[in-house]
Amino acid sequence: MQALHWNGEKLALDPSYPTPKADERTALVRVRLAGICTTDLQIFKGYMGFQGIAGHEFVGEVKEGPADLVGKRVVGEINFACGRCSFCAQGLGRHCARRKVMGILGADGSFAEYVAVPAANLHLVPDGVADEEAVFTEPLAAAFEILEQIELNFSDEVLVLGDGKLGLLCAQVLRLTGARVSVVGKHKEKLAILKRLGIRTLLLPDWKPRPYDVVMEATGSASGLKLAMESVRPRGTLVLKSTLAENHALSLAPLVINEVTVIGSRCGLFPPAIEALAEKSVSVTPMIEKVYPLADGLEAVAHAGRAGTLKVLLEA
Repeated sequence: MQALHWNGEKLALDPSYPTPKADERTALVRVRLAGICTTDLQIFKGYMGFQGIAGHEFVGEVKEGPADLVGKRVVGEINFACGRCSFCAQGLGRHCARRKVMGILGADGSFAEYVAVPAANLHLVPDGVADEEAVFTEPLAAAFEILEQIELNFSDEVLVLGDGKLGLLCAQVLRLTGARVSVVGKHKEKLAILKRLGIRTLLLPDWKPRPYDVVMEATGSASGLKLAMESVRPRGTLVLKSTLAENHALSLAPLVINEVTVIGSRCGLFPPAIEALAEKSVSVTPMIEKVYPLADGLEAVAHAGRAGTLKVLLEA
């Protein structure tokens, strides 16, 4: 099969990469669309030391595997848990110490014609959800994960730092709680997507930090944490979403002095995301900047890596 292969130093299009196998527990999914995200770009900078096929945002059709799934349109959760350890027994398979993570840790991902996914990780896509919407399920689930971790109400002032793809999704999800959400970013055209939805937007460098009840950091930059720490009130909550290949170098003393609650937030459950897409309570397709064929994957990755780029998709 055709696939984009990362060998730890170079990304290349491989026209004859081995097609993965299906069995009674594993489905072979023909990828229809795959999304390129910031984590993928960090992978290509050395994040997690991954080698193989990157990509973890996808929608596709099951070609082989469990009979009840064959022919169905699906999306898939990215953490392949062992199912036997103490974390799995507690329903924390996303934190299984022996897990593999699609396109990130020990398992090939979706920048290919086919991807192998445990059948237990797959979710059916409702008929009313287009492929161009369904491909956002994984990052949208990550946005909904915040609501599994903290409780918001209409009196909370919430700041989203970052107008990248995840920041735009998080802002829409947090707004569903009734909280007063503001988004700070560098790009007028990105912020305009939220402004049209009635979400307050603030443009850097005009905006200056002030205390918020909850700050959600999704800048994808090392400087974002410092700005987030400057923007959360004493005894407020700081939610961290960025994953970076580079290290941070700053004093964490303000977090102690101000008794700030810090929450790392990663993957989320798919059902709330799929429901939101079906109900059209979030808007995702305005975030699509360009769709490339898989054969032009190198160009697509280069495009996705440009500053200010929205969502770039691969069509397998």
